Amino acid sequence: MTALEAVAERSAAGFDEALARDVAAGLTSRPKQLPAKYLYDALGSQLFEAICELPWYPITRGERALLTRERDAILARLDDPATLIELGGGNGEKLAILAGGLAERDRAATVHLIDISETALARARHTVAGHPSVAVREHRATYAEGLRMAVAELDPDRSAMVLFLGSNIGNLARDEADRFLAEIAAALRTGDSLLLGTDLVKPEADLVLAYDDPLGVTAAFNRNLLVRLNRELDADFDLAQFAHRVVWNGRESRMESHLVSQAEQTVCIPAAGCCVRFAEGESIWTESSYKYRPGAVVELAACAGFACRAQWIEPDAEFALSLFDVP
Repeated sequence: MTALEAVAERSAAGFDEALARDVAAGLTSRPKQLPAKYLYDALGSQLFEAICELPWYPITRGERALLTRERDAILARLDDPATLIELGGGNGEKLAILAGGLAERDRAATVHLIDISETALARARHTVAGHPSVAVREHRATYAEGLRMAVAELDPDRSAMVLFLGSNIGNLARDEADRFLAEIAAALRTGDSLLLGTDLVKPEADLVLAYDDPLGVTAAFNRNLLVRLNRELDADFDLAQFAHRVVWNGRESRMESHLVSQAEQTVCIPAAGCCVRFAEGESIWTESSYKYRPGAVVELAACAGFACRAQWIEPDAEFALSLFDVP
């Protein structure tokens, strides 16, 4: 009996079918790759929060500084009561900056939290719950599906603002970013707006430190994907046999994260119904983080049908917040 026949006999009952399907497809493709969204299980989300506090990772600090500095200008764009829709807000701390500003002005608001992670939704809800004038609606769904659900609940006479922060747009390839922003524009109404956070191009050495820090937190975040596959799909990845590696691809303007096999080996993933052969030095491409120039952000949104209202840049972190309207 072959290894593949052996694992095929094992029941996959109780496993996440979408995860198993994506893993089987990704690890049998060339190059081997896995969707970055699977990095964010409960532990992965906590590790990412730790990454955001590292001195070598300026994205979150830069964005918090911009939101604090430009809060009044952003809040002035909102109706009263205000409606905010955040896509993938993590622990909710950035949304809380805006919610706190509304609370200081005794303005009521409804915020819609959209995420596929139940852990992330719970943490964001807890953070925002400190503002009693803010009502919270949760949508455990993909961004596109959750946005449609949220928009269906909106008051037709009041505008809403979508928040897509943390440079999450950078996890999408350029054609995917084009389609995603077009989906957002199509779901929104005239008078609605989008607040978009984007990390900017910076020196390669700074980028490498941000994605491969000396403490090894980013490496643990990346390897945790294999821990998840072992736990949820009964895989037999040996973590010691996979090294974290990041590469700056200047031609594509993106940081690439990989897990590199340290030896020739075979890994079996029973719930995905496959065994995967790795050559020594062969990698799994786990994440891309695209970096932008300020003008390219405006062009990207314009192609989706948005009009730029304002753009703010934090020079130390080299991070941009851009506010767009739906004409």
